[in-house]
Amino acid sequence: MQTLKKYGTYIAFILAFGLMLAYAVEGVRNSIAETIDLFIGPLSDTFGVPFFAVILFLSAMTGLYASLIQKYTIDYEKMQEVQARMKDFQVKFREAQLSDDEKAVKKLEAKRDAMMQEQLAMSQQQFKPMAYIILLTVPIFFWLLHRLHEMEMSTALSMQTAIVFPFKGIIALNDMAVWIIPAWILWYMICSLTVSQVIRKALNIGGI
Repeated sequence: MQTLKKYGTYIAFILAFGLMLAYAVEGVRNSIAETIDLFIGPLSDTFGVPFFAVILFLSAMTGLYASLIQKYTIDYEKMQEVQARMKDFQVKFREAQLSDDEKAVKKLEAKRDAMMQEQLAMSQQQFKPMAYIILLTVPIFFWLLHRLHEMEMSTALSMQTAIVFPFKGIIALNDMAVWIIPAWILWYMICSLTVSQVIRKALNIGGI
């Protein structure tokens, strides 16, 4: 079972890496976007949901599945235990150094490697969910780019890509909101982070 989980993570990373490379291949990127459009497109096409609200919905969905994936792939209780032991170790090690207690320092140094290895293992565990999250998120980004481009090219739909930002007023979602960050990405990030915090609190899980 452990081996299956291990290889499953490797396969997920390979697929996620392949998806990111697919961004450079327009045909593949558009094919993925058009497939996703069958499921997400009706939100704005059929039900008339404003596009900024569609992004809000997708970012909320991202926050939900990212939090759930992290909850079931990361042992947060063990992580907190390791962090608590490391904090306690650092305090004791510092006290031993300040008191010039060579015997205590040597004893603690003998434990330090094991503590560092345990902390490294927990740090590596935090990267496991990333592959699964990327696999689900990249196709959504492909769809957003594809749909925003289509809407920008259409005079009838161009106003649907507008959003109001503080200090900016009404700007197009494809316009740069902050430096080189487009408005739609900034809006997506704000919504996703906000919803994620609520979900994390509800699920009682830590951050990554």
